[in-house]
Amino acid sequence: MGPETSGRLPRAYLSAGTSSFTEFLGAAAPELLPGNLRLGAGAQPGGSLAESVPHGTTIVAAACAGGVVMAGDRRATAGSMIAQRDIEKVFRSDEFSCVGIAGVAGVGVDLVRLFQVELEHYEKIEGRALSLEGKANRLASMVRSNLGGAMQGLVVVPLFAGYDEERRIGRIFSYDVTGGRYEEHRYHAVGSGSVFARGSLKKLYADDMPVSEAITACMQAIYDAADDDSATGGPDVARHIYPVVVTVTADGFAQLSDDDVGGYAQAVIGERMERPDGPRAPLH
Repeated sequence: MGPETSGRLPRAYLSAGTSSFTEFLGAAAPELLPGNLRLGAGAQPGGSLAESVPHGTTIVAAACAGGVVMAGDRRATAGSMIAQRDIEKVFRSDEFSCVGIAGVAGVGVDLVRLFQVELEHYEKIEGRALSLEGKANRLASMVRSNLGGAMQGLVVVPLFAGYDEERRIGRIFSYDVTGGRYEEHRYHAVGSGSVFARGSLKKLYADDMPVSEAITACMQAIYDAADDDSATGGPDVARHIYPVVVTVTADGFAQLSDDDVGGYAQAVIGERMERPDGPRAPLH
């Protein structure tokens, strides 16, 4: 508190504001916004610091009967080194949505935390939750606010998904570093292993898949990504580290337990023992 407050809360906390917590934070404490993080004087765009901080990949999502499934591997890399083996990259954003992050882990986690508060703040101020499309738009503006950091190599690209209560379907949204928002259909993946994950989902995905089959397809996709991308970590049976898997349906957000995910992972690994390249797509 400054001397002008006379022991009271600063003016920014007492003035009439908007339903956007991000806008309030920009006025009250702009240095706390993820987009205001800088590499420091003399740092070069995409320089050694940006390359040495932990990065997270890969995130996949697939629409299914009654909702959507999202899964993320647990590996974080710093250059050619494994920085962490059990990082979490998929989070609950609110009761009917989830978000996964690929890119600089620290900035991504801060972005997710701010997004969670943003949605909760809006609901408290307005007395109702944002529509799924409104949530996707809010996240787009937050990604856009990190453009300065992205220009310095601190890139974060989220994958957002949720259950649309009005349309009663699962929907998936992807983003670029400028905050461009794109609705994806059926399935999508982001991160360094995304090209391999999408290729895997392309051959395994079917419209209106049951939730259990969509989880298996996502698990197969992460396994394929880890098979070809060194930055993606597959199921680590020895350490009991498995991908984070969540579902969002009409019943809300739910995260599978490690035991449940381990069961899916063991089934996939068992199949790979017989067919290392994975299941073949059915020919019609």
